[in-house]
Amino acid sequence: MTKPSLPELLHAAVTAVGGTERPGQAAMADAVAEAVDDQSHLLVQAGTGTGKSLGYLVPALAHGERVVVATATLALQRQLVERDLPRTVDALHPLLRRRPQFAMLKGRSNYLCLHRLHEGVPQEEEEGLFDQFEAAAPSSKLGQDLLRMRDWADETETGDRDDLTPGVSDRAWAQISVSSRECLGATKCAYGAECFAEQARERAKLADVVVTNHALLAIDAIEGAPVLPSHEVLIVDEAHELVSRVTGVATGELTPGQVSRAVRRAAKLVNEKAADALQTASEGFERVMELALPGRLEEVPEDLGYALMALRDAARTVITALGSTRDKSVGDEDAVRKQALASVETIHGVAERITQGSEYDVVWFERHDRFGASVRVAPLSVSGLLREKLFNERSVVLTSATLKLGGDFNGVGASLGLSPEGTAGDDIPQWKGLDVGSPFDYPKQGILYVARHLATPGREGSRTDMLDELAELVEAAGGRTLGLFSSMRAAQAAAEELRGRLEKPILLQGEETLGELIKNFAADPETCLFGTLSLWQGVDVPGASCQLVVMDRIPFPRPDDPLMSARQKAVEEAGGNGFMAVAATHAALLMAQGAGRLVRATGDKGVVAVLDPRLANARYGSYLRASLPDFWYTTDPNQARRSLAAIDAAAKADAK
Repeated sequence: MTKPSLPELLHAAVTAVGGTERPGQAAMADAVAEAVDDQSHLLVQAGTGTGKSLGYLVPALAHGERVVVATATLALQRQLVERDLPRTVDALHPLLRRRPQFAMLKGRSNYLCLHRLHEGVPQEEEEGLFDQFEAAAPSSKLGQDLLRMRDWADETETGDRDDLTPGVSDRAWAQISVSSRECLGATKCAYGAECFAEQARERAKLADVVVTNHALLAIDAIEGAPVLPSHEVLIVDEAHELVSRVTGVATGELTPGQVSRAVRRAAKLVNEKAADALQTASEGFERVMELALPGRLEEVPEDLGYALMALRDAARTVITALGSTRDKSVGDEDAVRKQALASVETIHGVAERITQGSEYDVVWFERHDRFGASVRVAPLSVSGLLREKLFNERSVVLTSATLKLGGDFNGVGASLGLSPEGTAGDDIPQWKGLDVGSPFDYPKQGILYVARHLATPGREGSRTDMLDELAELVEAAGGRTLGLFSSMRAAQAAAEELRGRLEKPILLQGEETLGELIKNFAADPETCLFGTLSLWQGVDVPGASCQLVVMDRIPFPRPDDPLMSARQKAVEEAGGNGFMAVAATHAALLMAQGAGRLVRATGDKGVVAVLDPRLANARYGSYLRASLPDFWYTTDPNQARRSLAAIDAAAKADAK
C-alpha cells in the first residue's frame, strides 16, 4: 500500500470535523511537513477561519514522531483533546494504518491530590481538610465546594480540575491539590499508585501527541526539570502569548504574608534558634515593605538588601534543618515537612536572586489594595532563554493569527530569540516565516475607522469628546458593540456614561463571570459588552451580536510599567528604538488581537473604530495599521455611522 499523500490526509481530517478545505490550511500543512522533515523552525500566521489546528496536526501525525502541542488557553486545549484530535485520529487511522495516541498534561496543582484529600491539609494550625469542612458551615460556599469535591473524587477518572463542573474557588481547590514542590513523590506517598498527576504523566509518555500549556512548556525548558516526555516536534499555538507566559514562569515574588506563612510552617519542625532567626528576618522584611512605594528599583535599596540577605541566610539554615530530618518522617508529618520546605525554598530562591543582582533581571515594588506590598523580580528578556532552551534538538512550529507585526515576522522573532529572517548564523536557529492569509475578505467585510478629529488622549482625565463619539457609534450600530478599553477605569466610566444616555443594555466586565457576560452578549444583538484586557483576546462571537468593535485608545503599556520601561531602556542603550521594539510591538499585538474579534465567520460584517487620532496622525500609526487585518480604511465619522446603520438594518431584516 502506497503512503498516503498529505492532501489526502488533510481532506480526510477536514471532512471528519465537518470543515471546509482552505488554501491557507493546505499551504500551512505543506510548510509544517517541510519544517518537521528538515528539522527546521517555522513561524506561521494563520488568520481566523483558516483551520490552523488541522493545518499542524495532520502533518505532525503523518510524520510519526512524538509531538508536543502547547497552547495558551484552556479553551483551545479542550478543543484539541475533545474535538479535533479524536476526529482526526479516527479519520487518519485507515490511511496511516496506525492509531496515534494523544494525551493532555498539565502542572501537578491542576490535579486532585489523594493524599491531601484523605490526610488533610498540613497547615500550621494542623487542621485537616474535613476538619475545615466541619468548621465551614455546610451552607457556606466553601463548605458546599468541599463536600462536592469529596463526592467528585470518588467518581472522577482524571482528577483534573477542569473536569469538575461547575468549578470551585482557588481557596477550595487548594485544600485538595499540591504544587510539585509540596508533592511527597509517588514512591513515598501512600497513594502514589493511584495518583492522578502520575497517571497523566504516564499517559503522556505513551502518547504520540501531548497537549500541554505554555507555562508547563516554560517550566520544562527553563527549570531543567523535565516534566514533558522527550519529543522531536514542538508546536506552539497561540504563540503571540508565549513570551509573556514564559516571563510569568521566570518571575519571582515575595510578600510579607507569604514569608510569615513560611515561618509558621517551619517553626514546629526545626530547632528554636533556626525558627527565631527566620521570624526575626521576617519581621525586618515586613517593616521595609510597609514603606515600599510602587516602581522599579534600579538599585536595591540598602534597607531592602539587608532584609533580603537576612531572609536568605535564615531560610538556608531552616532548609538545612528540615533536610537533616526529612527522610526520617513518614505519612502526614512528611507532608507537613514538605509543605514547609517548599515555602522556605521559594523565599530563599527569590531573596538570593535579588541580593545577587543581575543586569539581566528587573526588580520592582508593587502595591495591591487587597494584598499589600510585594517585591518582584523578572528577566529583562526571555529571548536568550528561549533561543537556547526551545530551539535546540527539535523542530519548532509557532503559529497564531497575529505574528506579523508592521508587515513582517522580525519583531516577534526577536522576542523569541531569533535573528531577522534569513540572517541566522551557526549558533542562531534557521527559521522561515509564512503568512497563509485568511479565508475572509477583509476589505469587503470590515471597515477600520480612526476618529482622527478627536483630541489626543492624555494620561488622566475624562475624554468627553471620545464618550460622545462612542455613544453616536453605538447608537448607529443598534448596540452590537464590543468595547475594548485600555484600563478598567476607562471601561467603567464609559459604561456608566452610556447607561445614562442610551436605552441599550451595557454589560461591564467584573459584574459577572466572563463566560456569562460573553453568553449574554451573544444572545442579544442590542447588548454591548465593555471591558479590558481579557476581552481583547478572549471573545469569539460570530454573527450580528458583534458588528462594532471599539478601542478607546492605542493600548501602549503604562509608562510606569517597571518591566516594559526597563526593556525599552535596554533596547535604547543597545542603540535600537526602544519605543518601537517594546511599546509599539506590545500595542500592535493587542490591537491585532482586538480587531480580530470583529470578523469570525464568512458572513460577518462590521466596523473596528479606534477612538485615538494617533493611529492616523502619528509616525508609528502606519506600523500599527499594517499589523491589523486589511479592512477598508476611513477617518470620516459620517461614513462610519452610515455604514453601521446599514449593517444594523440588514441584520434586523435578516432576523425577521
